[in-house]
Amino acid sequence: MSDDAGGGALDDIEKAAILLISLGEADAAEVLKHLGPKEVQRIGYAMTRLNNVPQSQVEAVVSDFMHVVSDQTGIGINNDRYIRAMLNQALGEEKAKTLIDRILMSTNTSGLDTLRWMEARQIAEVIRFEHPQIQAVVIAYLDPDQAAHVLTYFDDRVRLDILMRVSALDQIQPQALQELNDMFEAQFTGRGSSSQTSTLGGIKATASIMNFIDSSVEAEVMDGIREADEGLASQIADLMFVFDNLQDLDDKGVQVLLREVSTDLLVIALKGADTALQEKIFKNMSKRAAELLRDDLEAKGPVRVSEVEAAQKEILTVARRLADEGEIMLAGGGEELI
Repeated sequence: MSDDAGGGALDDIEKAAILLISLGEADAAEVLKHLGPKEVQRIGYAMTRLNNVPQSQVEAVVSDFMHVVSDQTGIGINNDRYIRAMLNQALGEEKAKTLIDRILMSTNTSGLDTLRWMEARQIAEVIRFEHPQIQAVVIAYLDPDQAAHVLTYFDDRVRLDILMRVSALDQIQPQALQELNDMFEAQFTGRGSSSQTSTLGGIKATASIMNFIDSSVEAEVMDGIREADEGLASQIADLMFVFDNLQDLDDKGVQVLLREVSTDLLVIALKGADTALQEKIFKNMSKRAAELLRDDLEAKGPVRVSEVEAAQKEILTVARRLADEGEIMLAGGGEELI
C-alpha cells in the first residue's frame, strides 16, 4: 500500500498511530497496555505529529490492517505457529525469538515487565541485595540500553560478575522467574509457575549490553572478562557493534543515519575513525557538504579521546534506534548481512 503523509510514505509506527487513533481512546488504551515502554513512546510521539490526516488515508491504513488480519489463521487454530510466523515476518527471526520468549514467560513475569518501566536507579536498588544469579536474570531481561544504565549503579566487581553470569545464561527455570515475581508480591498477584523454560541472556545479550555501557568503563569491564575467560571476551567483542562497523552499512543506511546526526557531533566522532569509514561518510554526502566536513575535520584541533568515544557512542545510539525502527540494518563484528 502506498501512503503519503506530508509528502512522504507512512512508516509502520505512523500507521500504528493512525490505527490506534481511529479505534478511540478506550480501545487504544487497551492495546497500549500490551506494548513495552519504548513502543508506547514511539507511537505516542507519532500520534502528536499527526495532523490533518485525510479520511482516505485512514481508510487505507485500516484496510491494510484488515487485509493482514484476514490472511492469517483463525483464532485458536495453531496460534503458536501463527504468532511465531507473524513476528518472524514483522521483526526478523532473532528479535521475534526474544519477544516470543517473553510472551511465553508472561504468565509469571509481571514483576519483570514492571521493571522495564522503572528508572535505572530504582531497578538497581530493587536487585542490589538479591542473589547474583537473580541480578543476572533481571539484567538479561531488560532492554540492552536500560540494562547498561542499571549496571552503572554497581561497583566494578559486581558489574563484572553480573555480566559474566549473563553470558553463561541459557535456559531459565520457572523457579528463578517465580523468585523474581515474589519481590513484587505486594503489588502484583502471582499467576502460578510454568514448566516452560525460556532462553534469556547469553553471549549475544552481553555484547548488546556492552554496546550501551559508557566508554569510560567499557574497556575496564572487557579487561576483567578477558582476565577471567579470554575466549569469552573474544566472543563478546566479535558480537559487539562498534563505530567502525558503520562501514558495513549500505549507502542508503548511511544517508538515513547522517540525517539524524549533527555535523558538530560527526566531526568529533570522525576524528577517531579510520580513513575507510571517513570516505564512506563523504561518499554519501553532497559534494558541497563533503567538502565542508573535510574542512571542519582539518580545522578541528586536538580532541580528547574521551570526547571522541562519547561522540561515537552517541551516533551508535542513534544507529541502534534506527535499526530498531527498521530504518537501517546493522551487523555486529561477528555477523554478516546477506
